[in-house]
Amino acid sequence: MPVENAPSEQIPSDHVAVAGKPEPVHHGLGFWAIVKEDLKLQYGEWSTPGFQALLMYRIGVERYSRGKIARKILGLIYNVMHRFVRNVYTIELYSTAKIGRRVKIAHQGGIVIHPNAVIGDDCVIRQNVTIGAVGDDSWQIAPTLGRNVSIGAGAVVIGRIHVGDNVRIGPNSVVTMNVPADSLVVVPPPRILPMAKPTAPAR
Repeated sequence: MPVENAPSEQIPSDHVAVAGKPEPVHHGLGFWAIVKEDLKLQYGEWSTPGFQALLMYRIGVERYSRGKIARKILGLIYNVMHRFVRNVYTIELYSTAKIGRRVKIAHQGGIVIHPNAVIGDDCVIRQNVTIGAVGDDSWQIAPTLGRNVSIGAGAVVIGRIHVGDNVRIGPNSVVTMNVPADSLVVVPPPRILPMAKPTAPAR
C-alpha cells in the first residue's frame, strides 16, 4: 500500500505532551463519565487488565486538575497502579500520553505506548503492540493516531508519523510512514513450503 514520508505539517501542534502536566484530550467530559465509557467497552468487567490500565492512566491525568492534597493522594494511587500494570500485565502506559475516549486495550501483554503518543477516540490496541520512537536520538518523537484506528497483535508503529482515521493495521505490521485515512495496512502473506522428506537410513 503506498504511503508517503511524514511531512512535519501533518503532525498536530499538540503532538508532544508537556512533561509532568499532561492535558486530557476529552475536554468537557468529567472523569467518571470517561471511566464509565472505558468500563462499558470491557463489558462492565472492572478486573480486565485493559480497563485497569486505562483507569490508571485516567487517574494520572486527573490528579493535575485537583488540589494539592488530592493531587498527592491520586499521585500515590497512580504510581502504585502504574508499577502493577507495567510489571504484572506488561502494559507500559504513562499519564503524559494523550489518550482519547473509548479507547480499548483488548488484550494484555507486551504493550508499549510512548509517553508522548497521541491516540484518538475509539481506537483498539491488542497484545504485543508498540507505539513508540525510532531510536535513542529521537526518543521524544512518537506517533499520532487518529480516530477509530485498530491495531492488530504484534504491530509496531514508530516515529514521527500520523495514522489517519478509520485505519486498520494488521498483525505484525511495522509502520514507519504516514498512513492515510480509510486504509488497511497488512504484511505479505506467509509462504507455505513443503517439508523435506526424511532420508532413509543407509543399510
